[in-house]
Formats: sequence, C-alpha cells, structure tokens
Amino acid sequence: MNERILTVLRSAVPGCALVLASAAAQAQLAIEITGAGANRMPVAVAAFEGENALPRAVTDIVRADLERSGLFKMVELGPSPMGANAPVDYGRIRSRGADAVAVGTVSPGGGGRYQVQVQLHDSQKQVSLGGQAMTMAPNQYRATGHRIADFIYEKLTGEPGVFSTRIAYVLKVGPRYELQIADADGSNAQTALASKEPIISPAWSPDGTRLAYVSFESKKPVVYVHSLATGQRNVAANFKGSNSAPAWAPDGRRLAVVLTKDGQSQLYSVNADGSGVQRLASSAGIDTEPSWSIDGMIYFTSDRGGSPQIYRVSAGGGTAERVTFEGSYNVSPRPSPDGKSLVYVSRNGGRFQITMLDLASRQTQILTDTSKDESPSFAPNGRMILYATETGGRGVLAAVSADGRVKQRLSVQSGDVREPAWGPQPRN
Repeated sequence: MNERILTVLRSAVPGCALVLASAAAQAQLAIEITGAGANRMPVAVAAFEGENALPRAVTDIVRADLERSGLFKMVELGPSPMGANAPVDYGRIRSRGADAVAVGTVSPGGGGRYQVQVQLHDSQKQVSLGGQAMTMAPNQYRATGHRIADFIYEKLTGEPGVFSTRIAYVLKVGPRYELQIADADGSNAQTALASKEPIISPAWSPDGTRLAYVSFESKKPVVYVHSLATGQRNVAANFKGSNSAPAWAPDGRRLAVVLTKDGQSQLYSVNADGSGVQRLASSAGIDTEPSWSIDGMIYFTSDRGGSPQIYRVSAGGGTAERVTFEGSYNVSPRPSPDGKSLVYVSRNGGRFQITMLDLASRQTQILTDTSKDESPSFAPNGRMILYATETGGRGVLAAVSADGRVKQRLSVQSGDVREPAWGPQPRN
C-alpha cells in the first residue's frame, strides 16, 4: 500500500492520539474585547418566550456574539419575554434607544426537540426585517444562538455573519501539544490531535471537513490531512527532508506545500491524497508560507531578493512577481476571501505587527498595537483577522477588524496558544 495514502489510526501512531473530545475547562478560550468600532448600531435582543426551558437562554449567546463583533451596542429591555408573533411596541423600543429589536419564541416540538421562531424589526421604520425558524435539541442552544446572531448580522449589515464558524489552533501545556477546534467565540473546544511532538500550520479545507497540518510525530515535519468527522488521516507530503506549510486550493483538491526534497525550501503543489506533486516556482533563495487566493494566485514569502518579502505566482506555476516593497521584512501573507487585499506580518521598528495591503491602491495600514504577531487568518467574510501574539510571555490569540478598530484577545488559563486558522462558513 502506498505510504502516502495510508490511513493512520491511533494504534499506529506511538505517542500521538487522534481524538475528538471536549477539552478541559482550563483550555477553553476566553474572549476579552479590547477595542470596539465607532458608531455602533444600537440593537436590542429581547428575552425569547419559552427559552427558560432550555439549559441556557439562547439570547445570552446572541447578545454576546453581536456585542463581540464591535458593530453593535446592545440595548437592555429587561427580563420580560417578547414572543415572535406578539405585537411590537415600537415606541417603547425607540425610547430605549434601539434601532432594531429581535424577538422570538421557543416552543416544544416532537421527540424532545424545540421549535425556535425569530423575528427582527426595524423600530425606526416600524417594519419587520424578516424572520427565521429552526428546530433544535436542548443541548444545541449555543449553535442555535450563533445561527440567530448570523441572521441578525446579515440583515443589519448585508454581509454574512461568522458566529457559526469554527477556529483551529495549537495549545501547548507543558510537553503536550494539542490541535484544538472551537467555536468562533472560543467555546466548545475539542481536541482533534494530541502529541508529545510539535504540531504546526493547521489549515482548513474549503468545505470545513478536513484540516491539513504539520506534525513532528515522526521526528521530522510531515504534512497530514485529517478528516474531522472520522478522525482518520492520510499523509499528504512525506518526502526527503522537510515537508511544511500546507495551504488548500479553493476547490479543496490540492495543497500548496513547502518541500526541501530538492535542496532549499521551495513551493510545490500536491493532491490531498499525496499524489501528483508538482513544482510551482524556483529560486536561489528560500520560498515558504504559501497561501492560495480565490483568483488562482499563490502568495508566498521569499528572501530571493535579499530580505524576506511577499511574492505571488500563478497556481499553474511560472514567473513570480514581488508584491511588497515597503520595509525590509514582510512575511506570512494571507489574501482576503475576495482576493482584493492581503494581510501579513511586517517588522516596524523591531515590532512584528499585522499589516493590511490594498492590492489595487497599494495602500498599507498597520492593524495591531502588539509586537510579536504571527499567523494571520481571515474570517470567511473578510471582516476580522485572527492571529497569534504574546502577552506577559504567553502565547495568546487575538483578533482585529480589517479597519483596525475592533480588537479582541483570546486566551486560556494555562498554556500557550498559537497557530490559529479561521474555518470557512458552514455548509448547511
């Protein structure tokens, strides 16, 4: 059997556990909002009729999501529930200062499940902005809250919300490394892989069903593709030397990887099952950190010009084009979901910070005020960037909006958190 397509199960990997189990409480990410946007829209989410039958109120999740986005200012309406089909007292809502209000009803359904109905109203125009209905089990209150928050966000901004998405990251506690997956708000953390050896560079497949990453469990860097539903893995790149930095093609069929099998680190592409390796670019320097753009270009870091800068090359291979020209150190490029901008890590006066480049205007903006930033990753709607940094000597995750105004910090009680990757929109 071809070793590259061999499914690796737990019993075949000494010192490495393939699991998908809930992480301990101290490993849950806690989010702290450190900066909010200007001119936030005042919005109210009334208590839903009947939600006291659930383990936790759905509206607690909805309010926390909207507040965390930095775009909305939550208006308190008090404990009295407002049902989805009840008349709305627009005057009262306006008197509280809310421009919009969400109301809802949770009612028993068959088989121990619940029906949830939501209505969103514009209190200024006194009209309904639409409704949503769904079925949930009692323990799905968190996922249901995220879906409702996504619905409200999209109705009020015209763009998809990302509250139902997931993030991946690496947690190191003592000698143990864990590849964890959590909801976008840091809750519901689960461990997909645990190892005594380093795990780096997780990358989500476009459909959100698989993660590619680099594991050192064989005492060298090897690229794996991991099915989240089954826990099964296959080796995507285990050539002579180093195999690193996987990045998915938009169609989910191929990966860009960095290999040293022919000498220095260079760019290649390979099928997700490990077959069909092809070289993408050649240089006398080191080429690394590829990232696929929606327009078919691959952005990467190279020192071929003397200092680390960002270049791009067609996914079919060819001549590389330099992209960054400001500063002497620019690395870790990540194109936005629409392909119009690029975030990367730049060195500014000894500080390593997340920087945004508008590819059309060539204008740049430093987004962060931290100094040891790395591994930027766009939210699927392009509005937030997740990245790793350090606070008090510990690795933490942070997020910043594409305009630099909204800032968040995600940390755990113990351990270092690194290598974040924001997952795609869930496919219903």
